[in-house]
Amino acid sequence: MITGIKGSRLRKAAAVAVTSGALLTTGALTAAPAQAVTTPSIVAAGGYVMNNSTGASLYTKAADTRRSTGSTTKIMTAKVVLAQPNLNLDAKVVIPKGASDYIVANNGSSAGLIVGDKVTVRQLLYGLMLPSGCDAAYVLADKFGAGTTHTARVNSFLGKMNSAAKSLGLKNTHFDSFDGIGRGSNYSTPRDLTKIASSAMKNATFRTIVKTKSYTAKTVTKTGSTRTMKAWTNTNTLLNNYSGTIGVKTGSGPEAKYCLVFAATRNGKTVIGTVLASTSVSQRETDAKKLLNYGFAK
Repeated sequence: MITGIKGSRLRKAAAVAVTSGALLTTGALTAAPAQAVTTPSIVAAGGYVMNNSTGASLYTKAADTRRSTGSTTKIMTAKVVLAQPNLNLDAKVVIPKGASDYIVANNGSSAGLIVGDKVTVRQLLYGLMLPSGCDAAYVLADKFGAGTTHTARVNSFLGKMNSAAKSLGLKNTHFDSFDGIGRGSNYSTPRDLTKIASSAMKNATFRTIVKTKSYTAKTVTKTGSTRTMKAWTNTNTLLNNYSGTIGVKTGSGPEAKYCLVFAATRNGKTVIGTVLASTSVSQRETDAKKLLNYGFAK
């Protein structure tokens, strides 16, 4: 048994030794490197992820290989429309027969727009981005291109799409289509598409649209009555299946296979990316989730 002043001193010395040991142990733990995050394997032929605020690359797989993009093309379509000077989102546009004929001829995905109905530009953007309406894309390209014929207006609109790509410094992107139904020269890359989406997400209207799960448009018929359209459901299943998802757009096609441009925010950080040429709807979602998890871990 330790007694008196000497014992007290010994106890203090022991306490200091224990405290020092604890500090040394804590220091060792603090200094230890964090466990490396395993780079995921995805089925998609190409993939890219970046930190949306800094632009820093977080993941690449054939990120600069040109591929068909399917309906992810419509991200640029929406971006160009929203960049128009003095844009009136509530301006009404009459749906032409050509839009319906186009869908039938190309077996395109449709928003179900009715010929003769008056639809606002805002509604057309929802019809473009949620159900991936090629009819909505047709109408928007015709509305916002310049020229006296439909062909001239579409070519003018495609010129705006390509100019927008050039202004972003993209070297591996070209559009010959307003909706992804290309004519042999409609392509981009995972890196370029991610940059297009990141730029588009700076627009508040675009952000609101692409995170919307369902939207019901009320249009004006030829007779002036109100038509309540069948609700448009967003084809981006991540909105329901991945916490923090804020967009962006799906795409598919015989050549494009299954594509997804995606973005999510967690703890104040936004990760944005693209997968191109995955093998199915479910697989592109699985690929995107892997890349989002990896992006946030990085």
